[in-house]
Amino acid sequence: MNDGIAGNIVDLLVIGAGPTGLACAIEAQRAGLSALVVDKGCLCNSLFHYPSNMTFFTTPELLEIGDIPFPSPHQKPTRNEALEYYRKVAEHYRLNVRQYETVERVTGSDGNFTVHTMDHFGRAREQRTRKLAIATGYYDLPNYLGIPGEELGKVKHYYRDPHPYYGLEVVVIGGKNSAAIAALDLWRHGAKVTLVHRGAEMHPHVKYWILPDINNRFKNGEIQSYFNSAVTQIREDDVTLSTPQGEVTVANHFVFALTGYHPDFDFIERLGIKLDEANARCPVCDPETLESNVAGIYLAGVIVAGERTNEIFIENGRFHGQLIAKNLSAKLSAVASR
Repeated sequence: MNDGIAGNIVDLLVIGAGPTGLACAIEAQRAGLSALVVDKGCLCNSLFHYPSNMTFFTTPELLEIGDIPFPSPHQKPTRNEALEYYRKVAEHYRLNVRQYETVERVTGSDGNFTVHTMDHFGRAREQRTRKLAIATGYYDLPNYLGIPGEELGKVKHYYRDPHPYYGLEVVVIGGKNSAAIAALDLWRHGAKVTLVHRGAEMHPHVKYWILPDINNRFKNGEIQSYFNSAVTQIREDDVTLSTPQGEVTVANHFVFALTGYHPDFDFIERLGIKLDEANARCPVCDPETLESNVAGIYLAGVIVAGERTNEIFIENGRFHGQLIAKNLSAKLSAVASR
């Protein structure tokens, strides 16, 4: 992975170096086009920030990109295996990836965009490109609670590892997979866990092998649970809950607010891409080509589904690169033949 030469024009610049973004670059290169990937974090930044011992809910072959086999001895691969796999794929295709480079704005128009970025030292860079693909995912933007005390350092919106919370009072907020996994992992490593969820029970989409485990922990009193409840205030040493039985104060050292994430709609709109407010804020794009209402700008991955972030995953988003590359190749060939 090299830095490329700023100022040279590339055929496709992909914003987002996750599996879908890498797949877009791979398919562009396979079509004979030049591609550059930029990301404000590391390669597969969202996967890197998953829990360190996380296991995927899918099989290795459904995570494959670029027709490169994903070797794993497990039926469901781990986070670390996935990170190694995507590194090897990027290396195999010699993808041009610029890490830790944030896109500030985009100027120009179809055929001659300029992407203005800032590296992690605050240095400005520019890169010209004929076409853009936005594959920024959604995991970088948590859904905030908007309650007093959420700004305290004890509040986390991502869960990584249980060890730092051994023997401590921990509140987990949420009722889906991430909350269930974190609560179980924390409990199994010695934390005193309380789970708070606004629903009447854990979400029915919690994975079938996790749901009975977490419910049994509630039943046995090993993990304290408050359903139909909400955290209303967070303080240094405790949290306040609104419950069906009234207000409750719970001793607390750390809070994991695992209440979901959302795409960067502001960035999408700044590019001129329209959002369908009546359809879960889905960005307007052609489903056959994934080109947005802004000529030359394509969408890929979970952002295509707007707020319905549970509809597109690596398993189906990885094919978006093929649709984009096919349309991109046809359009650039048409321009070259004029």
